[in-house]
Amino acid sequence: MKVLVVNAGSSSLKLSVVDESDRAVASADTGGDGDLASQVGGLLDDSGPVGAVGHRVVHGGADHVRPERVTEQLVADLRELVPLAPLHQPAALDGIEAVGKVLPDVPAVACFDTAFHADLPAAAATYAVPREWTQRYGLRRYGMHGLSHSYAARRAADMTDGRARRVVVAHLGSGASLAAVSDGRSVDTTMGFTPMEGLVMATRTGSLDPGMLLWLVGRDGMSAEDVQDGIDRRGGLLGLAGTKDMKEVVDGADRGDTGCALALDVYLHRLASSIAAMTVSLGGLDAMVFTGGVGEAAPRVRSGAADRLAHLGVELDPSRNESDLDVGDRDISATGARVTALVVAAREDVSIARDVRGLLAPDRTP
Repeated sequence: MKVLVVNAGSSSLKLSVVDESDRAVASADTGGDGDLASQVGGLLDDSGPVGAVGHRVVHGGADHVRPERVTEQLVADLRELVPLAPLHQPAALDGIEAVGKVLPDVPAVACFDTAFHADLPAAAATYAVPREWTQRYGLRRYGMHGLSHSYAARRAADMTDGRARRVVVAHLGSGASLAAVSDGRSVDTTMGFTPMEGLVMATRTGSLDPGMLLWLVGRDGMSAEDVQDGIDRRGGLLGLAGTKDMKEVVDGADRGDTGCALALDVYLHRLASSIAAMTVSLGGLDAMVFTGGVGEAAPRVRSGAADRLAHLGVELDPSRNESDLDVGDRDISATGARVTALVVAAREDVSIARDVRGLLAPDRTP
């Protein structure tokens, strides 16, 4: 069964048709612009008919922890979660509505980024807030990027003939997060209740002192909404360097631009220290995986992180690290390095297509 995958991210909208061999027989990166209905129609002209549609949904909350058929009730539930993922959830809901109009008779399935982290150990999932808050509001670390993390961890196991049992996956894109994956299971992650916690990102600040945020509310007339806009849409690389594009940040740092140099240092400091923290949950480290737009395309970020993690046994081969993108998934470790370092192309579409087939046609799932 071929599956149309609709992948709505914080800064992009990707469409692909995935066959049962995990091959994308047609794809398009719309950038979130244009008429989605006509783009879907054009894609299906190239691929032929599909048996199902799979939608990436960033936040499933506490109640949606496995793939589900799209229903009116599910859509209503997901709308309630928009405040927890304001950059992502509306785009996913728009995609569900638009594609549903184009393919009203094709079953649609929602696949949740939070699902991979639903069984986090209590120590990793629990916030130290008053117990009644947790019970009343369902406060916990949900984690994100699970569709990417799960695929990358599986690829790491395949590429190492099963030796990579303790893996840290770094999904580095416009949004960024880490997952500590032990024997295929997520045991820790950097994103939390919302996609704003954790690493420095393109426009998101990542983790901050909550006391600073409380202090800022009301300062010079700033509202809570103003503060949220600052930490969600105007922070991160953009806030530090004036650009959210990592390539521009690296190039600027090389030219001596102090803002870009600081942005890169801050990004790498948070990235490396967070990777090291993930190894505590794993009890060691067998493999480090870089994926996502930055993870795949920024050798300077990979080498900068590895240099800071040399004490853990992470060491890269410079020529492998600098190799072109078109060589595909690859091992970039130095010969004899204790930790295997891999670059893996992000394939949320494969995870989604497999989840869809597993729900609708389990006997045909590879």
